[in-house]
Amino acid sequence: MKITYFPQDDIIYIDLSNRDSVESEEIAPGVVVDFAEDGTPVGIEISNASKIAGFPDIEIANFPISELTIRKAA
Repeated sequence: MKITYFPQDDIIYIDLSNRDSVESEEIAPGVVVDFAEDGTPVGIEISNASKIAGFPDIEIANFPISELTIRKAA
């Protein structure tokens, strides 16, 4: 999973899988889910992210990860 914030557009994209999307559906205003051919969700796009996500209060909890990589855009 990869979470990317695009500040110029104020969009967060949560890439759930490396699979290609073939269909997208807006499930709520400003929230679009991308689906693979078999109907599995592969990504989530959130517009107006800074208003919805409550920056800078981001917390990651209870993830079964051994290593977390944080990259800051240049």
